[in-house]
Amino acid sequence: MDRLSVVGGVPLAGTIHVSGAKNAALKLMAAALLTRQPCVIRNVPRILDVATMMGLLEGIGARVRWTGPGEVRVEAPGSLEGEPPPQLVRTMRASVQLMGPLLARTGRVRISQPGGCNIGERPLDLHLQGLQAMGATVVQEGGFITLRARRLHGAEIVLDFPSVGATENLMMSATLAEGTTVIANAAREPEVVELQGFLRAMGARVEGAGGSTVRVEGVPSLGGATWELMPDRIETATWMVAAAITRGHLRLEGVRPDHVAAVMARLEAAGARIQADGSTMEVVGPAERPVPVSIRTQPYPGFPTDVQPQWAALMAMALGTSVIREEIYSHRFQYVRELWRMGADITVESRVAIIRGVPALTGASIEAPDLRGGAALVLAALAAEGASQIRGVHHLDRGYEALERKLRQVGARVERASTEGGPAGRPGRSAPRRPRRAGPARGARRCRPQHRARGGGTSWRPRPGR
Repeated sequence: MDRLSVVGGVPLAGTIHVSGAKNAALKLMAAALLTRQPCVIRNVPRILDVATMMGLLEGIGARVRWTGPGEVRVEAPGSLEGEPPPQLVRTMRASVQLMGPLLARTGRVRISQPGGCNIGERPLDLHLQGLQAMGATVVQEGGFITLRARRLHGAEIVLDFPSVGATENLMMSATLAEGTTVIANAAREPEVVELQGFLRAMGARVEGAGGSTVRVEGVPSLGGATWELMPDRIETATWMVAAAITRGHLRLEGVRPDHVAAVMARLEAAGARIQADGSTMEVVGPAERPVPVSIRTQPYPGFPTDVQPQWAALMAMALGTSVIREEIYSHRFQYVRELWRMGADITVESRVAIIRGVPALTGASIEAPDLRGGAALVLAALAAEGASQIRGVHHLDRGYEALERKLRQVGARVERASTEGGPAGRPGRSAPRRPRRAGPARGARRCRPQHRARGGGTSWRPRPGR
């Protein structure tokens, strides 16, 4: 597995072009299964998750290939027999988005329980309950889910939580259902709006995305479409925080400022200066330590959970104490143990992190626990004094295109190397590998969990005196 070597203390300066939206790309590739005609998706990032989705689609009989820089062509004219390869399904949560399109088109789908980043409970209940309401039978056994329906029918579905994945899966399956489907308490994320636009381009009758109610009128068939992906809002936010944490000055191109309004507001409160003009944005970090700003993660348009770890890295160097309340995923704070190794002062109590800012972080040997936690560690390493070695880079390759190249072009001192002495891997060419479990590095700050009976929660912090 690869690692990143980062020498911190350099203010980032220059221009970065933001890649296409990872989460939207995966859903649109799945939606292409709804038609027998070719679909072309542009501005697709060359990342491991896209490579995994390509493998999943090919595993069920579709033809998928890169036809140009950032351009993917999906063709599924055949019968789409077989099941998504379990070894790939178990590496990526977005694999579950194949359920709706396959069930709507073929009447049957068998898929293993999906995997992905270990950031807490992410049950499929909302997906399955919605599909059952539309006439599907569901059987779960032996780690597999089997769904059958001669033809789905319209239904009125009220989601208990505005789940992005469930909203998108139900939207896709409803496009070919008989009758009208209404999804209430739907997710409002920009990726849902993007999927609606693509489905409409294919001939679907969908409206309401971006609001709390989505209405889908089923049609007999869909056609092919060509679509240009929106920019990745989480990558945009990551670079915004990078400018702030290094006290740098970044110009971001190809962005949608309205998609990151919540992050912009918090960064400005922390002392950064931001100017947006159309599809460009300039972010200037604070001249001194950031002002502490507390956040609570929420569904869109609230502060995104996928930017929570990056925010923690910034607040670890703030002039004062801040609080993060994680309302979406229960295990988002795994990265905190690695920030301890760098000298951060953070206490975690269940879903709440109390961050007491320190004057500086110190380079260390650390490991990315997941995609966004890994991004937070990279940002911390960029701002830290000295050198850091970051293992688990395959997590970052899942969602950030050409990460080290983009960092180097704005002045970061970062290099990729193989931990096994061989050549560094090439993101986007193969499916992700299982992460290696690693113990604390020599001389690292040791930590242990401290369990408390109160409310059944868990609190943990660095061992005193270490």
